[in-house]
Amino acid sequence: MVYVTGDMHGEFERFKAKELRKLKKEDTLIICGDFGFIWNGSKREQNTLKKIASLPYQIAFVDGCHENFDLLLSYPVNNWNGAPVHQIAKNIVHLQRGNVYTIEQHTYFAFGGGHSGDMEFREEGWWVQERPTKPEIQLGIKNLSMYGNQIDYVITHEPPSSLKDCLKMDIGERLEVNAFFEEMVKICLFRKWFFGKCHINKYIPVKFYAMFDDVLPVTVKNTDI
Repeated sequence: MVYVTGDMHGEFERFKAKELRKLKKEDTLIICGDFGFIWNGSKREQNTLKKIASLPYQIAFVDGCHENFDLLLSYPVNNWNGAPVHQIAKNIVHLQRGNVYTIEQHTYFAFGGGHSGDMEFREEGWWVQERPTKPEIQLGIKNLSMYGNQIDYVITHEPPSSLKDCLKMDIGERLEVNAFFEEMVKICLFRKWFFGKCHINKYIPVKFYAMFDDVLPVTVKNTDI
């Protein structure tokens, strides 16, 4: 079974939620950005990663707007379920932007990154890699076209532009990737689209799910969460 949740920001307590305690070896948890457990490379952080690596299920995440990309992109690249990933641990992978992964016979389009509204005020700094690039978007367009613009599930950090307006989030702040997502909505066929960033749990009819600390199976029915 595949489950989805939102931004974790390095909070290990999230893995103790009752919904996650029932996950088994054959299950996969997808995180919609801001994994947050790869930040400073400290001994404490490494110990936490070991605890996560001891969990029985697979963990896959797209990057968000609060990642240490120097560390994240230093991990080795392997092939996982049909596309490249950064291999963090045996059961932890970072899904690379614009790629399509096949999990339990369903296709997942992954695209992390976005705009961080607090970048000017962050004492810990920020990384230019937070913002998706034109080549990454072009890769996404190419890979989607290889699947005839038909995908089962979409996993992103940012939402499409129209959903930002709907949720009154980042008013006036738009990136090229938001426009790309908006075009995807028009030309792609997909079952559901899950995104983080907004720090809310909300179903937006008819196919969109803003994710934060809820844990949902991808087969969730279209009802409010």
